[in-house]
Amino acid sequence: MKKVVYLAALALAMAACTGNKKQHEEAMAQQRDSLNQIIAQKDNEINDIVGTLNDIEEGFREISEAQGRVSVAQRGEGTSSASRIKENMQFIQNTMQQNRELINKLRSQLRESSINGEQLKRAIENLTAQLEEKDTQLKALRAELEAKEIHIAELDETIAGLHEDVTTLKEESSSKSVTISTQDKQLNTAWFVFGTKKELKEQNILKDGKVLQQNFNKNYFTKIDIRVDKEIKLYSRSAEMLTSHPNGSYTLQRDANKQYVLRITNPEQFWSTSKYLVIQVK
Repeated sequence: MKKVVYLAALALAMAACTGNKKQHEEAMAQQRDSLNQIIAQKDNEINDIVGTLNDIEEGFREISEAQGRVSVAQRGEGTSSASRIKENMQFIQNTMQQNRELINKLRSQLRESSINGEQLKRAIENLTAQLEEKDTQLKALRAELEAKEIHIAELDETIAGLHEDVTTLKEESSSKSVTISTQDKQLNTAWFVFGTKKELKEQNILKDGKVLQQNFNKNYFTKIDIRVDKEIKLYSRSAEMLTSHPNGSYTLQRDANKQYVLRITNPEQFWSTSKYLVIQVK
């Protein structure tokens, strides 16, 4: 009898151990999943920050190249040289503004990120100093060009003997630069919206199961610069893209709070099918 009682107790003990082991394994698996999710979130944050840094550095490189083209054009003469100078100066101004926006975005990314690196803070300070240095160079370049442009205009009138109105030529060149700038901005503008099924229906964005048909409320969308805005936080644990965008040009992943974040990895490809993005959330 004692032997039977002993065996029964042993069986119960073994069952308890097995149950505890299973619970322990499940707890470990949950902990491992949580850690993997945190690591993935940090990787995404680092990739986003590095991407923004690369965009800023590329902007500064293009600005330096444009400055070089202006210097070369200054050695030429005539309306053609003046026009090239103005177009390059307009490009520099636009790229400077884009870099300002990207640096502000980088500051925002650092504030919202779980990464708190002193090196990144110093990198932002260095980029800001570089931007200020470019501003100073640009002011000096403008001062040089003011005198040079007057010389070009006078030379054109004297040598060529043209009777065209120099003021009109300047206005036409300025108008051309403005047109180029406007067209460039339009090409890099897109609109996005995310909302519940009910909200999208109320704005006629979603109608009879179809998206962006007719008379949808365009004012409900948020306007963005596709060169700058490459991350959209959806603040929802459920997200479904209703507009079509090429696979491989974006990722839709959860953050540490298990809320979805859309990251556009290839803006040119992503927005090639549509400049409107619609996402349904819950």
